Formats: sequence, structure tokens, C-alpha cells
Amino acid sequence: MEKKVWLLAIGLTAVALAPGCKPKGAQTAITGDAASKVYVAPGNHDEFYNIVSGGFNGQMSVVGLPSGRVLKILPVFSVNPENGWGYSEESKPMLNTSQGFVPWDDLHHIAISTTNAEHDARWAFGNANNTPRIARVDLNTFKTVEIIEIPNSAGNHSSPFITQNTEYVVAGTRFSVPVGENNDVSIDSYKENFKGYISFIGVNPESGEMNLSFQIEAPPFNFDLARAGKNKSHGWFFFSTYNTEMAHTLLEVNASQKDKDFIMAVNWKKAEEYVKAGQGTKKKAKYVHNKWNEETHSATSTMMEDVLTLDPTVLKDIVYFIPCPKSPHGTDTDPTGEFIVGSGKLAAIIPVFSFTKMLAAIESKDFEGDINGMPVLKYESVLHGEVVKPGLGPLHTEFDGKGFAYTSMFVSSEIVKWNIETLEVVDRVPTYYSVGHLSVPGGPTGKPHGKYMVAYNKITKDRYLPTGPELAHSAQLYDISGDKMQLLLDFPTIGEPHYAEAFPASLIKDRQVKFYPIEKNQSPYALKGVADARVERKGNEVHVYMTSIRSNFRPDNIEGVNVGDEVYFHVTNLEQDWDVPHGFAIKGANTAELLIMPGETSTLKWVPDRTGVFPFYCTDFCSALHQEMQGYLRVSPKGSSTTLKFSTGEVE
Repeated sequence: MEKKVWLLAIGLTAVALAPGCKPKGAQTAITGDAASKVYVAPGNHDEFYNIVSGGFNGQMSVVGLPSGRVLKILPVFSVNPENGWGYSEESKPMLNTSQGFVPWDDLHHIAISTTNAEHDARWAFGNANNTPRIARVDLNTFKTVEIIEIPNSAGNHSSPFITQNTEYVVAGTRFSVPVGENNDVSIDSYKENFKGYISFIGVNPESGEMNLSFQIEAPPFNFDLARAGKNKSHGWFFFSTYNTEMAHTLLEVNASQKDKDFIMAVNWKKAEEYVKAGQGTKKKAKYVHNKWNEETHSATSTMMEDVLTLDPTVLKDIVYFIPCPKSPHGTDTDPTGEFIVGSGKLAAIIPVFSFTKMLAAIESKDFEGDINGMPVLKYESVLHGEVVKPGLGPLHTEFDGKGFAYTSMFVSSEIVKWNIETLEVVDRVPTYYSVGHLSVPGGPTGKPHGKYMVAYNKITKDRYLPTGPELAHSAQLYDISGDKMQLLLDFPTIGEPHYAEAFPASLIKDRQVKFYPIEKNQSPYALKGVADARVERKGNEVHVYMTSIRSNFRPDNIEGVNVGDEVYFHVTNLEQDWDVPHGFAIKGANTAELLIMPGETSTLKWVPDRTGVFPFYCTDFCSALHQEMQGYLRVSPKGSSTTLKFSTGEVE
């Protein structure tokens, strides 16, 4: 019966998205006062920062709410020619991995740091789905300051979810794979040789610095999404799983056989106790840890050699399984921590589980079986209840802090509002179209701000001006402050957002770094003033120590460089004022520009492959004399005896 419902749902989707067709209510969803609710007057600030994943562009974007204005694009896992991220010599190490330099990834999810289950907005974490990594962005500078690779993992989708005091960033593997030295095995041996891993990455409460604290071995399921317990369920973590059939081909069919899959409940506090008691096993695993230093304005990259692992088939009280219909995608915990919502995307109901009942079932050993000795709890024993007929294709749930939950329905393109206690559906609104994640400011925390909700949609046919075969993805802003949800705004997004987290702007807007004090610049290439500008040769390396300040470079004329030399432009921006970056680019460079913040030093490497005179210039408009901010570099033939010389503006 469920397969028939699913096939019917697919058919309904096709009808809904046919050219010229819109869901019922599409013409009247936006009322006359919507514009006034999203209007932010010139010179005024938005109420919320919204940190949005970029999906396949490997970036984050910063969006103001309620205006929907894009304020900044943050390079994380992808090189970015806009500011030289991944091109400058200082930032290249941030993209190192055990696979080498990886200048791209698929960033699906955001997590904003919390204290006592409330956003403190010190850091934003993002996941790399393709080459498993977790990044940390400093929200004082809006810069990626740390990236740690995750070993024994493949498809780092189930991340980066955090515990209520940001003790850990947690990541589950999407694709189970064979690990260790014996990894050249037949794919047909999936059940015997493949494993999943759950990674607990510790976060220093003061600096935010991460370390891979321990991993928990898991069955070879696919781990989809997760949420930490909070408040009364603090100390637990809940992961949605699918492919509990342990299939390895045509998962569309073979991973949808069972009536129920599982939510895996992990008692991480108990796991901590085992770690402290020396119960873990260190295993060899190569992974890279990259850190940015704001004092030297540069990154370092360190290869790590092992990881501590816990085996829950031996340590039997850290992992339990909750049956969940069917192929669950999102797993979400309400603000109190009592309720765990599973979104079975092939199910016709939304199951809501009780943490209190779960603990009671564990205490009384109310099990219906086990997986490799790990208990499976009885569905009815842990169930708070089911939301009946909510819609087609439930995916993700957010909360408003007023006792209501909001679940996205991918197939029927709608959002359903329901009462957490009574499980009654109280409202539904259409989205345009095929909604994925939802984001309520503070929604995943213990203190949601129940004013707005953003829906992140996958399809936008007929919503925006057409732009060729690919159309922009859509974010839609809803007012959820009243009994009924109201669509306020459509706005296109950067990349393919999956998830976003938003928090009050008041948390961070007044603590933004405006410039780097030049006297604290500890880069080995930093210059404290224009008098220090110079050019030095070291074998076939030429180091240009350059200053930039409105509106000149020093030195601005350089000769004595030969074809094949490695030329390093170490540029220090001497400005000590807010929002006065300087750019640097040279003709013929097969890299990108630099964009150097006030008080910062950054390095561009260039290897000239031909003779000539090459102009360089400032790429960021900085003053009325921006066009005059330029210089020339002469390149002579390899082995030339041309004397190395330079000018720094002195009158001869």
C-alpha cells in the first residue's frame, strides 16, 4: 500500500510542476501587507543574520532577514577568485586533505554555536559532503578559520550537528565503506566488510579549536541527518538512518523494502565515560587538520595519524535503535528536548517519539530485537504519537517555541504546522516548489524566535525571469507570528542551499572586526610602513615586499625578474580604517587576485613564462585615485644579467 501511495505522490508532483500549472492558492498567497513586513528602510539593519549553505558551490552566504538581501559570500571549501581564497599562499593550506589539495566541496548544512541550547553565534560550522570535512567560520570576522578532515567516512551528509553547549560537532557517514588496510574488497561483501562511523569532534569552549575526540563504529547503514538532544535529553544524539536493508545497488528499490528503518540514539555522555576510562581503541587513520592564524594571517596544515574508536557491540549501553517509518530523512528534537520527530519520506504519517518513554524502555529492556547486540526498542513503547495525513514526502521539522512544529512536504510542495502535544494539524501553506529544509531563527535551539520561517525550495519554474536551462533556487519567507502562516517574500539564492540557521543580529553586529592592527601583524612578510618596501632575490625566487595604501603600491616599478622565476608578492595593506581593502592582480597570472584586508598581509605566487613588461593594479575600488594605483614589472629572458632593481616613489 505504501508503494502505491508513493507512486501516486510522484504523479501528483509531475502534475503540480507541469508548465503553466501552479498549486492551488498560488495567486493569492501573498497579501497586501507583505511588502511592509519585509521592508528594511535605507540605512536600517535587518533583524536577523541568516547563514545559508551553498550546496554544490562549497560556500556559505550571509543573508539578512526579513529583507532577503545577500550581504556576503563566504568561501569555505571552494577556491574563490573574488578574494583569493585558496589562491593566496597563506590560504592554500586550508584546502589540504589526505587526498591532496581539494579546492571544492558540497556544503549542505550549517550549525551555529550554542550555549545552554541557545545561539551564542560565536562560530558557524559547515560540512563538506564529498571529501568529508568540517569547517569552522569565525563570526567576528566572517572568515573560515579551521577545517578538519574526517577519516573512515564517505559522504559527510549527516553533519555538522552540535551539542547544546557546543561540546561536540557530530558527523555521521552517508555512505558506509570498507575502512582500514583491508579496504580492497568485493562490493558484494557489503554486509560483511562495510562500516559506518559516527565522529565526535570536540570544540574548545574558549578558542573554538576542534579535535577529533572519538568515533563510534556503526552498522553499514546510510546515515542521513541528525540532531542533538537538548535540555532534558542533553547527553544524547539522534541520527536518521536508511538502507537498513544494507543494499549496495539500485537503492531506489532495494533500500525501500522494509516498513521501517531506524533512528539511532547515541548516549554520548556514556561514550565520554568509556573514553575517560580508556575503553577506546586507537586505530591508524590519516586525516588533515588545517588552522588559520589571525596573528600571522596564514594557515598551517597538519597530517594526523590515528583516531580513537569505540565499538558499541562491546560497549553495549551507548547505542539504541528506534524503529521509524520509512526511509527517514530529517530527525529533529523540539525545544524542550522531550520530543524526537522522525520524517519518513516514504511514510504517510510523522512519528513523534518521547525521550521519557525511551529512557523507560531502556530501563525495562523493552526491546523487540537487536542489531549485532545493540538493542532495538519497541516502536509503540517509545512513541508519543503520529501526525496523521500531514502531506506527501515529509522531510524536515523546525519549531517556533510556542508549542508548534513545521514540517516540509517535498512531494506535495507545502509546509504543515502541527501541535507538538496533540499532534493536530492546524495550518498548511503551499511552497513553490518541492520544498527541502525549513529554517526558523533559533529553530533548532531551546529558544526559537517564532517570527519568521524560510523555506528552501528545489524548483522555481515560473517564479523568476528565466536564465537558460538552470534556474535559481528559491527561498521563501513566511510570517509565522500568528495562527496562520503567511508568505511574505520570494528571493533567489546562491548555489543550492540545503539548510540555514538564523539568529538575532544583535548577538554579533557590534563585535565585528573592522581592521587588523598593523602593530599586531606577525606575518613573516609583514611591513610596518612604506619605508620597508623592497625586493629580494633568493636563487630563482624573487620576493617582493609590497605595501598598499590609498592610492599607491610600493614598490611600483620592478626590474630584474627572469622567465621561470618564482615571484612572490607579499602585500601588506597599511590601512587602519574599516572597509578599506586593497586588491592586487598582475597581467598574465594564472591564479586569482588578492583581496587584502586593512592591516593584513597576503601573498600571490606568479611564475612568468614570457618576457615583457607586465602591469599590476589594485582590483578593489579604494579612492578617487584608484585607477592610478598601479605599477609595472619587467620580465627578462631566463639567465639574463638584468639587474634587480625597484622604485618606491622616491624622486630621482
